[in-house]
Amino acid sequence: QVQLVESGGGLVQPGGSLRLSCAASGNVFSIEVMNWYRQTPGKQRELVASITRDDRINYADSVKGRFTISKDNAKNTVYLQMNDLRPEDTAVYLCNFQDIWTMEGYSYRELWGQGTLVTVSS
Repeated sequence: QVQLVESGGGLVQPGGSLRLSCAASGNVFSIEVMNWYRQTPGKQRELVASITRDDRINYADSVKGRFTISKDNAKNTVYLQMNDLRPEDTAVYLCNFQDIWTMEGYSYRELWGQGTLVTVSS
């Protein structure tokens, strides 16, 4: 069974940086898309950044130039480097993997991480 485990959230001052990680456990063969979303109370879940298996990258306009998504295929891990953080970046960040195949030939349409809280405050 494949699961996603996130780490890296916390409290940071405005202008600071944090790096989030999301790793897939299990015998993963391939992952088509890796996404980072964020969720705040009363707002729709927002797609922050995505990276595909062939390294196509997209960012939400609100984070362009400040956040960087990257991945380590050997570790089945995606990262989100967040710089110049602002109070409006405060949210629960969730990773989402789509179209996952395992070595045993099983597939998952999508999986979600448990979420990690990022708080930007002085």
